[in-house]
Amino acid sequence: MSDEMLEIDLADPRTHAEQDLTEYWRRLREDFPVYWHPPVGGNPGFWVFSRHADVLTVLRDNVKLTSERGNVLVTLLAGGDSAAGQMLPVTDGKRHKDLRNVMLKAFSPRALSRIGADVRAATRRLVAETIRGGECEFAEQVASRIPNATISSLLGVPESDRATLLAWSKSALSSDEADQSPEQAWLARNEILKYFTELIVDKRRAPGEDVITTLTRTEVNGQLLSDVDIAFNCYSLILGGDETSRLAMLDLVLTLTRHPEQWRRLRAGEVDLAKATEEILRWSTPAMHFGRTAVHDTEIGGRSIRAGDIVTVWNISANRDEAVFADPYEFALDREPNKHVTFGYGPHFCLGAFLGRVEVREVLDALRCFSAGFEITGTPRPIHSNFMTGMSYLPVRFEPDEAGLAAG
Repeated sequence: MSDEMLEIDLADPRTHAEQDLTEYWRRLREDFPVYWHPPVGGNPGFWVFSRHADVLTVLRDNVKLTSERGNVLVTLLAGGDSAAGQMLPVTDGKRHKDLRNVMLKAFSPRALSRIGADVRAATRRLVAETIRGGECEFAEQVASRIPNATISSLLGVPESDRATLLAWSKSALSSDEADQSPEQAWLARNEILKYFTELIVDKRRAPGEDVITTLTRTEVNGQLLSDVDIAFNCYSLILGGDETSRLAMLDLVLTLTRHPEQWRRLRAGEVDLAKATEEILRWSTPAMHFGRTAVHDTEIGGRSIRAGDIVTVWNISANRDEAVFADPYEFALDREPNKHVTFGYGPHFCLGAFLGRVEVREVLDALRCFSAGFEITGTPRPIHSNFMTGMSYLPVRFEPDEAGLAAG
């Protein structure tokens, strides 16, 4: 490993906001697919898996590798996750299976099928209104509002609380500003938990037709879920239900301005929307990594992993793996097959994948129906995170398609 590569600190949010790591990931996949990232700045070292096949191997194994000591660098490097055994993403074994079965009842494609029409109507209304206005800051006016409204509505969060909840969620795992301290992120995460703890009490007193009310009546192994169990999982859902879709929406606008032929094909109806959605998700890869801790000595990718070692898989590299994707650095809306790992893989595959796909697809459809074209009018600003990647600011000017807008 060269000295230059040794100097790259994947745990530092500035690395991802300020550097283009394309060649770094290419080099790792080619020569160091299982790489020991050295300790930096008081953080312990950790394994880095960059190839698609190894990522799948790690993510499917919840026996030798556990999520219960954290599933992202923030918690893994801090020594653990306080929600372990209670929040679905950081729970394994029978408890994970039981909790996941509970959550699947609310978030399965069948259960969410009725939501699709609501998401479509709300998205088309908002995008049409924005395009008629000519110019907008797409992050705040569109991308932040659609997923936040959808997941908040499902959970039963009052409209008056949604802006505050969005602000907390944007600070919990990332930041719009470079100088946010770890303490500020920690406070944001705790504010979310406090909010849901109070909302759960309200739902027990005055039930509604929402996911939180359903969870307050749900038993696992003959026992009702506790308020703490519900709060932790609401926290997970609000973050997962907002971040991926929001950041993918921002990326699709920027990327389509850089690939005019793909935009032309989308507008002309030459590209299937479902395939286009998958390529947007592969290309943007909002969640850069996932993490585990080895509970037994094992071997992955030809390297010996010792019990207690931190293991990270980098989706952002796996989704550009030349062994899996033909011309992986080509943005192709009709790409097929498209075995991206944007939503993870295995036992912890994202519960919100169906909803995320619906939201991204409807934004794509609304843009192609209502806009003849668009351009970026300022400098996009990146978020600051070692987990999520994307933009916090994207000014856009639209050329309305009057016929499309009139047709609705």
